[in-house]
Amino acid sequence: MSRDMPNLDPDSFQLPDTERLALPGEPDHPPRVLMLYGSLRGRSYSRFLTHEARRVLEAMGAEVRVFDPSGLPLVSDDADQHPKVLKLRELSLWSEAQVWCSPERHGAMTGVMKTQIDWLPLAPIGGVRPTQGRTLALMQVSGGSQSFNTLNQMRVLGRWMRMITIPNQSSVPRAFAEFDEEGRMKPSAFYNRMVDVMEELMKFTLLTRGRSAYLVDRYSERVESAEELSKRVNQRSI
Repeated sequence: MSRDMPNLDPDSFQLPDTERLALPGEPDHPPRVLMLYGSLRGRSYSRFLTHEARRVLEAMGAEVRVFDPSGLPLVSDDADQHPKVLKLRELSLWSEAQVWCSPERHGAMTGVMKTQIDWLPLAPIGGVRPTQGRTLALMQVSGGSQSFNTLNQMRVLGRWMRMITIPNQSSVPRAFAEFDEEGRMKPSAFYNRMVDVMEELMKFTLLTRGRSAYLVDRYSERVESAEELSKRVNQRSI
């Protein structure tokens, strides 16, 4: 086991078994994971937790990209070509799985977190929806006692964005006491739960990524597409 993750028990840590999860002929490249965090503070516990989870995902064989939200503009009509917006959308299209990690502020996710999600449209970009069918894992950090408000909000958003949101989740209370001066997470049940969540994300991603297009194929959209096609044909014939 890597010395960079001393909290992991090498006898208990397992790599995902693709032979038990994926069918022959399905994608065999490393799962592509985009990670978003919801704070711009210098000592950001959501960023610390995100990078701890990144290390675990990489140890499991994932290819990971962490988006830095600094400089991302608020949603507006004249900012959709901003370099940060384009980069975020590019990474979302690239991803097969995502991890959202936000602090809880005033009983809710932060504006930084919500802005990132708001810049990911439900409508297709170049014919591809940037979130639909992707697996999603959720984490939150709190300054006080255990809470799940932010997780519950993000779970609603994940469902709205047509993502396969995994059942497990991570909530780290009193986050200031769970990380050392270098921003590394201390050994704890909270650390173990984070590993659980990343392990589950990897399994769900391997299980669904090769068939996600089929899983989210919808009757109502097929009917709508047929109707739109009929309208266009009829208009040309007039």
